[in-house]
Amino acid sequence: MAKNGSKDKIEYRKEFFDRDYTAREAYARIWKYAKKYRFRLIVGVICGMATAGTLVPFFQIVQPALQHVETHDAEAPVVEQAQPVPEIAVADTANSAEPTVQTEHKPRNDFEKQIARNSKLPSWYPKVEKLANKIGIRLQDEKGGMGGALVLLVCIVVPVVALLRLGLIYLNHYCLSWSGAHAVTDMRQEMLEHVQKQNMQFFGRVDMGQLLSRILGDPQQIQTIFTAILSEVALAPFEIFVAFGFIIWFAAANHMLPTLCLIVIGFPLFVFPIQMLGRKIKRWARKTLERASMIGAKIHEILTCIRVVKSYHTEKHENTQFAKTNRYLLKSTMRALRLGLMVGPTVETVGIILICAFLVWCFTMGIKISDVVPMVAPLLIIYKPVKQLSKLQVQIENSLAALSRIYSVLDLHMELPMSPNPVRKMTFDSAIAFDDVSFRYDTAERDAVSHASFEVQRGKMVAVVGGTGSGKSTMSGLLARFYDPQSGRVTIDGTDLREVDIGDLRRLIGAVMQETLLFNDTIENNIRYGSFNATHEQVVAAAKLANAHEFIMSQPEGYDRVVGEKGFALSGGERQRIAIARAILKNPPILILDEATSALDTVTEKLVQDALDKLMANRTTFAIAHRLSTIRNADLILVMDNGKIVERGTHDELIAKNGVYRKLCEMQQMA
Repeated sequence: MAKNGSKDKIEYRKEFFDRDYTAREAYARIWKYAKKYRFRLIVGVICGMATAGTLVPFFQIVQPALQHVETHDAEAPVVEQAQPVPEIAVADTANSAEPTVQTEHKPRNDFEKQIARNSKLPSWYPKVEKLANKIGIRLQDEKGGMGGALVLLVCIVVPVVALLRLGLIYLNHYCLSWSGAHAVTDMRQEMLEHVQKQNMQFFGRVDMGQLLSRILGDPQQIQTIFTAILSEVALAPFEIFVAFGFIIWFAAANHMLPTLCLIVIGFPLFVFPIQMLGRKIKRWARKTLERASMIGAKIHEILTCIRVVKSYHTEKHENTQFAKTNRYLLKSTMRALRLGLMVGPTVETVGIILICAFLVWCFTMGIKISDVVPMVAPLLIIYKPVKQLSKLQVQIENSLAALSRIYSVLDLHMELPMSPNPVRKMTFDSAIAFDDVSFRYDTAERDAVSHASFEVQRGKMVAVVGGTGSGKSTMSGLLARFYDPQSGRVTIDGTDLREVDIGDLRRLIGAVMQETLLFNDTIENNIRYGSFNATHEQVVAAAKLANAHEFIMSQPEGYDRVVGEKGFALSGGERQRIAIARAILKNPPILILDEATSALDTVTEKLVQDALDKLMANRTTFAIAHRLSTIRNADLILVMDNGKIVERGTHDELIAKNGVYRKLCEMQQMA
């Protein structure tokens, strides 16, 4: 963000693992999440396809009905002109024994035979009429007109077909929506599990707010793929197919192939505006998702740092910054919305123009209305599915942008490599050793730890001291196998940590860090975390050893007190003692202490240090020390500078050397 007198500009920062995916790559992988629910998917798709078949009876009856109307209209003037005929006929009766009037008014053939000569009724109609005649029901009157029974039949059949269509559409949407909801759940689960597998370098580089947005928001697009895209793909194309199938059949049966060619040439013009707008929609859909993740990241940042915000009274500043980010999202949202809304009206306009042009051509060619309408009616019917398919372009592009962000996470592999045949390690027996270990972070220019070699015997305490950035915490991360060294190796009882089963290794190690993070749960559940089968009595015993029982019982809810987000409802010393109680309950043989008392006041530090002394008893301890008074009795002290171990020995030995360690002690007025 730049200010230099110019308008602030907010830019989305792409993650280091982001990449683009083609539509084929992205949508092909959806089957992985859909195949578990393929039965419902198949039912939903079949119901969508079957829905299109309900249109056929309506298409078949259009021309016969119109020809029936045209026949009555054509005969009406003939009857009027024939009215004077009886006078002439009467004059001739004297010389004729047979009146001519009756032959002029001979009743025409019934409706079925008359229409059969012109266009043929639907194949199913004669069967229905024959069945009706057998049971004494006449569907037509003597003149071929629609009888009351036929009206009744229509009033029954049409609602039944409509209800059948409604039921099929409901099943189509329900089955696909059900499958989509379950697929979204599975994808979120997979994303969280995959992210948790990544090493600590990943979490040091990624924006947590945006990662949260990807896991929570982006998978929702899978629901759209099933409920909107797949639902319409299962329905609309088949409605179009049925309509065009009828048009082709009708054109062939009525020798109207030139008209059919005109329709075939004109229809692809529907697709042109969709393709024209599709590329722009895709670009702005992705920008909208990216900027939405910026909103999530900003909210996460403000709420996480709320104590700093309030301490510096910068609520107004943060509100202003958030408003800029919010407007930034609004801009891309409205651009994508405008482009998306243009698709439907554009397709409508093109469709109206094409239909009008088709009608003009039919008028010019002298084609009868009964020949035109049966071809135009299916075109009008398929207008809705064509319009729906045109809108799918917006949804497809939105989903593609979301899928690209999702797969960018899932295709990232920064996991620690696991041995195909890991060594099971249930106990710690002799020593931990660093053997010429070097490690460098991916984004760093120099080693965080360089050629470190030392050994920690079982039951001993090793302390690491040094300035900020000297490599102390990285050393503890290598011991816990949060990272793997680029060279050298870390061993436990002579076995490389990379060969040890990771679950066994983590069970052997407990940690108490400077920044104690608790879950937004009860005190008891926080102490029990990692030892889920522990009883309440065991939790209380661990809390007593950690000097935490007294302050816990002073709480109104006692052990059921909810500690708040990250434990902020408690003081720093209280959080530390709960973390120590958690480590005591776990009872690991190896303990890592990362500056556990550096942020505490003197009184609280004494309570915490006393709890730590109880925790360290009979354990192998790796302590990172900020206050050197806490490591006077360490069996081995390592002094680090710029990633290298520059001094080593006991407290007294290092003081006698009059080197870096002595200077650190003097700075703290300890020597």
